[in-house]
Amino acid sequence: MKEGKFVVLAIDDDDDVLYALRIVLEKNGYTMAEARSAEMGIREFKKSQPDFILVDLMMESIDAGKNLVKELKFLGNSAPVYMLSSVGDELSGSVDVRELGLQGVFQKPIDNDVLLKTLERKLKKG
Repeated sequence: MKEGKFVVLAIDDDDDVLYALRIVLEKNGYTMAEARSAEMGIREFKKSQPDFILVDLMMESIDAGKNLVKELKFLGNSAPVYMLSSVGDELSGSVDVRELGLQGVFQKPIDNDVLLKTLERKLKKG
């Protein structure tokens, strides 16, 4: 938490996704930290100590998102982690979300209502 607001870390190499997330999150009372690569994501994780994390599955390399999630787990992350994916339901066949330590997957483009309800539920906001 920062200044009484939950911090959501969004890690995605698409500026448009980050921009859209920032608008929705800040409008709804969250603070957003962001990173555009897995490496930057680790640095931002250590700096911002987020309450919730969104990670793009495919960034600079195809396994960047999966490897980042493993690294966060290694670093002792206790915040819920959700994967962002443009491949949708196909993801469940190629990635065991629970084994990676993920709470779930959001399909791109993200349904803002689903995102906000998930944040409220996971962070017990409101």
